[in-house]
Amino acid sequence: MRRLLSAALTALIFLLVPLSALSVWASAEVGDTDRYVAAMAPLAGDTAVQNAVADRVTDEVMKNIDAGPIQSGVQDLVRQAVLSFAGSDAFQTAWNTVNRVAHAAVDKALSSGNGDDVVIDLAPVTERVKQELTDQGVPFADNIPVEHTEVTVMTSDKLGELRDSYRWLRIAGVWLPVLTLVLAALAVLVAGAGRRRRAVTWLGVATALGAVLLLVGVAVARPLALDDLPADVDRAAAGAVYDALTAFLRTAGWVTLALGVAVVLAAWLTGRLRNRTQPPGEAVRPPDRAHLTA
Repeated sequence: MRRLLSAALTALIFLLVPLSALSVWASAEVGDTDRYVAAMAPLAGDTAVQNAVADRVTDEVMKNIDAGPIQSGVQDLVRQAVLSFAGSDAFQTAWNTVNRVAHAAVDKALSSGNGDDVVIDLAPVTERVKQELTDQGVPFADNIPVEHTEVTVMTSDKLGELRDSYRWLRIAGVWLPVLTLVLAALAVLVAGAGRRRRAVTWLGVATALGAVLLLVGVAVARPLALDDLPADVDRAAAGAVYDALTAFLRTAGWVTLALGVAVVLAAWLTGRLRNRTQPPGEAVRPPDRAHLTA
């Protein structure tokens, strides 16, 4: 019964390792505004994101400008102005502002039953580009209205299953990793004094396999998440956003994998050293015939 219970707890650890990482990610990364903004902040310097922002803002600006025969030239000028702004520190500030507002929409869409689409509003970027074009004396720049330049990143009809999973992961929070550690310790204790080293070895294997499951899940979910996006969303930029948002999960997966392998190696080395340092015992003598008869 001890061996069976220890084996069952070890198998449970295999499943709890990726779920624990997901619960911490949902509560501390996606659910926290400051950490969400910090995770998205490096994307301000990503070329794919800058190009996607430039294309979107340029399209919206040109809807309100009629430059006649020089329309194409003005469009190129606007796009270059957006790209120039995207390489400045001011764009980093505007990008953080955009993502802080977007996080509130993401959290609301995933936490509540509202059916609203999740969008990113690039109006702060449009406002700064208008100011830059005006300062350069570009014709028609004063007529550019600072309207909502929205990019849909998640549609309402895809949120049903995500909402349920997100709620449960937020509820679990940091308690699920604590439970995982408690069950791991219990799996070793239940195994008994003579089998604890073997239990630790299998526990390390289960931890490593759980980390592999997490890494594979993040990799497999990437193309699925990108395929669900609206057709007008730039796939390269969306991929960069996905990678930034799931960076915590990948880091947690690799760290946990290294931890599991280290536990297995430590248990193996401990056994080898014990076998080398332990003095040879006396040979076991078979019982005599008189004792067997008795």
